[in-house]
Amino acid sequence: MANLFKILLLVGLGYVLVTALIFVTQDRLIYLPSSTVTSTPERIGLDYEDVELVTEDGVRIHGWFLPGPEDDTPVLLFLHGNAGNIGHRLHSLRQFHELGLAVLIIDYRGYGRSAGRPDEAGTYADARAAWQYLIDDRSIPPQEIVLFGRSLGAAVAAELATGVEPGAVILESAFTSAADLGARHYPWLPVRALLRHQYDTLGRVGAISAPILLAHSAEDEIVPFEHAKRLRAAATNARVLEMEGGHNDAFLTTGDDYTEGLRAFLRDAGVAVDGPQ
Repeated sequence: MANLFKILLLVGLGYVLVTALIFVTQDRLIYLPSSTVTSTPERIGLDYEDVELVTEDGVRIHGWFLPGPEDDTPVLLFLHGNAGNIGHRLHSLRQFHELGLAVLIIDYRGYGRSAGRPDEAGTYADARAAWQYLIDDRSIPPQEIVLFGRSLGAAVAAELATGVEPGAVILESAFTSAADLGARHYPWLPVRALLRHQYDTLGRVGAISAPILLAHSAEDEIVPFEHAKRLRAAATNARVLEMEGGHNDAFLTTGDDYTEGLRAFLRDAGVAVDGPQ
C-alpha cells in the first residue's frame, strides 16, 4: 500500500510539474518566429517596398507592400500563421498577385525584422497598425481592403474585422479558439485554465459585418474541419471553401480550385479582381 501511495504521489507531482512547465513556456509553444528573412518578393519577380510601422504601444514592426497592377487595385492585408516570418509566404504572395491584388504583409512583433515579443494583445495591435497604414498612408478606402488571415492569423484577422469595415474577410485554416485547439491536442491537460492567450475566433465572427470566406481543408491534421463548420454556424454572412491537403500546404495542394474559389468569393463581395469571368 505504501509503495502504491508513493507511485501515485510521484505521478501526481510529475503531472503538476509538467503542467507548470507548459504554463510557463506556453509562449514558446504558440509562437514560433524566425528572425532571419532570407527571401523577398524579388526572388519570384515581384516588386515590393519595405514598410516600417509603429504600433499604438510603440513597437516597430516590419512588412512589405506589393503594388497591384493599377493605382486603385484592392489591397489584401495578409496576417500569417504562428511560425516563420513573411519570407516564408512567397507562394501565397504570388497567388494573390495573380488575382490582381496589391498586398500588405506584416511580421508580428518578434517575427522577422519586427521588434518586441509576441503575445495575443500585441498581434492585435500589430494588425491595427497595418490597417491604419493602409487607411492613412496609402489612402485605401476600407471597402477596398481584404483582410486575410491564415491559422493563427485568422484569429488576428477576425479580431481586427470586428472593429473595422473591410470589403471582405478570408479566414483560412481557422480555429474556433486557442483553448479548443489546445484541448484537442492535449486532452490530458487543463488547457482552458492554463492558457493566457485565448484567440477566440468563434466569439467574434458573429460581430463581423463583411462577407466572410472560411477556406479549410477536410484533411487538416492540426485544425479539424469541424472548426470551419462551427465558425460558419456562428457567422452571419459566411461561406466555406473546402480545400485539399494538410494544414500547411492546402493552399498549394488545392491548386486552381483554391485561387478560383477566392476569385469567386471576392467578386461576389464586390471586390474587383483580375482573371477569368
